[in-house]
Amino acid sequence: MAVLEGKSVTRYFGALPAVDQVDFRIEEEQILGLIGPNGAGKTTLVNLITGVHPLSNGEVFFEGRKIDGQKPAVIARMGVARTFQIVKPFPGMTVRENVVIGSLFGKGGTERNTKKAFQEADRWIDFVHLQDYRNASVDRINITFRKRMDLAKALAMEPRVLMLDEVMAGLNTKDVEEMITLVTRINRELKMTLLVIEHVMKVVMSLCHRVIVLHHGKKIADATPDDIVRDDRVIEAYLGERYAKARREPG
Repeated sequence: MAVLEGKSVTRYFGALPAVDQVDFRIEEEQILGLIGPNGAGKTTLVNLITGVHPLSNGEVFFEGRKIDGQKPAVIARMGVARTFQIVKPFPGMTVRENVVIGSLFGKGGTERNTKKAFQEADRWIDFVHLQDYRNASVDRINITFRKRMDLAKALAMEPRVLMLDEVMAGLNTKDVEEMITLVTRINRELKMTLLVIEHVMKVVMSLCHRVIVLHHGKKIADATPDDIVRDDRVIEAYLGERYAKARREPG
């Protein structure tokens, strides 16, 4: 059984289908990539899964249980967490205080007192290598550290499925490499199932077991990364022939 599954997931904004009858499934401990041009519907699909937007049609299941129609807080407590494309931390608070919010409002948060929540926050701050900044104001840290803080906050929610919305965006090459290592650890050491929205194809190729490609809200491909870069529809809609040719040619 898939950990997370969508059937004919559709969302209209006015007459425009932002997500159009998309089927997907993520198996346990799998990393599923979600790629496509800007405006393809990637973040909207995550918003539908997490209850930010209601579906116009279709169904979403988590661990076999229908979750569409539930509020975001309910879905989060079930074990589905996410990061955000544009990190919006709670201003005027420290890194530690931001992360502790995830611990209090995620899965198991209702049984956790404040002391335990801070202990959990410290655990995940250490995991993402932000221990030197745990008491720093979020208003004074750069985009790299904000991305890591957002990741720590999501991990503190104890999800079974974690969705990463362009967690590499805005990072330099060194920071991207470190984030790839972190995401790999999350999958392998924590046995966590991941959905990764990403534009950096190096990240997609090195991390993902399968990749779904959206274009104009429709799913145009669902295959391994190696097969995706050879798919003519994906090349035309997103990758471009130059990238595909470079991937196909040895050396």
